[in-house]
Amino acid sequence: MSEETTTVTKNFIIESSPQIRSAMTTSGIMWRVSLALLPAAIWGIAVFGFRSLTVLVLSIAAAAAAEWLMGIILNRRTLSDGSAVLTGLLIGFNMPPSVPMFIPVIASIFAIVVVKWSFGGLGANWMNPALAGRVFVFFSWTSGMNSWKLPEALNSMPDALSSATPLGTYKNGMLDYVGQHTGAAEFLQDAGYVVSQTAQNIAGVFQNTLGITLKPLNIDLFLGITAGCIGEVSALMLLIGAGYLFVKKILTWQTPVSYLGSFILLTWVFGGLPYGNGLFSGEIWFNVFSGGLMLGVFFMATDMVTSPVTGKGMLIYGTGAGFLTFLLRTYGSLPEGVSLAIILMNIFVPLIDRYIRPAVFGKKDNPKAAAKGEGK
Repeated sequence: MSEETTTVTKNFIIESSPQIRSAMTTSGIMWRVSLALLPAAIWGIAVFGFRSLTVLVLSIAAAAAAEWLMGIILNRRTLSDGSAVLTGLLIGFNMPPSVPMFIPVIASIFAIVVVKWSFGGLGANWMNPALAGRVFVFFSWTSGMNSWKLPEALNSMPDALSSATPLGTYKNGMLDYVGQHTGAAEFLQDAGYVVSQTAQNIAGVFQNTLGITLKPLNIDLFLGITAGCIGEVSALMLLIGAGYLFVKKILTWQTPVSYLGSFILLTWVFGGLPYGNGLFSGEIWFNVFSGGLMLGVFFMATDMVTSPVTGKGMLIYGTGAGFLTFLLRTYGSLPEGVSLAIILMNIFVPLIDRYIRPAVFGKKDNPKAAAKGEGK
């Protein structure tokens, strides 16, 4: 061996796998995701009032306190990584503005202590802690989790409709009028649901200047001028946050695109059947912008711990989540289905990761090539 070759060989540092280096840390990811949620949080506080801020603060504080206590018990200091703060923030996002204050506190404690730490802490939990906390309190205190508040822009809406979201009003009401209404906007208008003046003005501008007809109800849903949970109402603000995460390469396209794609396709083709409207008559944009779909697609289903590690696996996972969301929303007894759909797909993630694996570096899958020694 020459002296030059020996020198080059000595410069190599052999370490155990994985040999993938990234400047992005766990704490960096968690705090950036929390930052991406800030526009939606500010919007929720602005349209629902100061009480929404209190709900968010209590959710975060309870999650952080539970994380700190478990760190002391197990001698693991993990509060600074930001995962508990993000969990508390997402739980607050999934709370109605008028929710009793003890509910987000219990949801956060359950998410951290039971779902996260009972399985070993960050990276070991098999389901999304925030969604698990939300589902736990929803089925434990259902009435408290359905105490909705209207934005100030809709304060002229009749009291009879003030206790339900547009998605809930449409889902529950349309079942009594099968075949008599063609769409969500028409039904809600007949039921007395009013839209904001802002949405009407925007629709008028598009109609008069571009000749494009937009439904004011869908504009309200896109902007976030509607009843709903604190952090889920504004699709616009959630998209701004998701865009930031895409730019930072924290989000990849596979899960969001497959989730939205499968949900939109199924809603368009089959969404009108339960209401007697036939195939290809489903309300696409109403269903996309209402409820917690946008929050779930970009900030819940994409959780790195509870989603597949490969691109192909993410496509399967997202498609399954979209299918289950459509199934639960359209044929289930509740108007919403995002949380349960994602948790159900969390269960299948280990199975997906087991059978959808990347090719081993340096190994050829062709048996003939391997027999000839070409795979060595």
